[in-house]
Amino acid sequence: MVFRSWPPCPSPRRPAAADPQPPAGGSGPALASGRSTPAEWTALRRLVGSALASLVLLFSLLLAPAPPALAAMDYAKQVLIGADFHGTDLRGVTFNLTNLRDADFHGADLRGASLFGAKLQDANLQGVDLRDATLDSAVFQGTDLRQARLDDAFAFNTRFEDVLIDGADFTNVPLRPDARKRLCATAQGTNASSGRATRDTLGCP
Repeated sequence: MVFRSWPPCPSPRRPAAADPQPPAGGSGPALASGRSTPAEWTALRRLVGSALASLVLLFSLLLAPAPPALAAMDYAKQVLIGADFHGTDLRGVTFNLTNLRDADFHGADLRGASLFGAKLQDANLQGVDLRDATLDSAVFQGTDLRQARLDDAFAFNTRFEDVLIDGADFTNVPLRPDARKRLCATAQGTNASSGRATRDTLGCP
């Protein structure tokens, strides 16, 4: 008998693994490796820059001094009879030639304000701060100036008649001799803020 030798059977081949395909967005390899794309870095830089700019603006607003509430207001030549300004911040405000009869200013801050020629008949200025204010040619008739601070105010031609000045401080206020004499006739009391006697601030004999 003749035996034939058959060639060995080839071993079965495994199919080659398919190459991984990136997702539709095209960022598969970048995400798989944990690296950011240039577009992501650009967006991040913009976000950080915007945040820093916001912080700088916030700190500049916090550190900036607060301006007077009504520093830019101008009430010149107006009729404000009976107006209510009590307890208001009126530093540097202008009331030149304004009719302020019966107005209420008690406890207001009028430092550096200008009341040139203002009419203040029967107005309530009790406890107001009029330091460095301009009061020249203003009319104070029946006005309540008790406990007011008028240090360094300019009032040389100011008219004072029947005013209440108990505890008012007139330190360094230039007054006409007749006005000073009229004020000294009723001056009494001590200013609670400065601790100075009204008669002493007026230079009364």
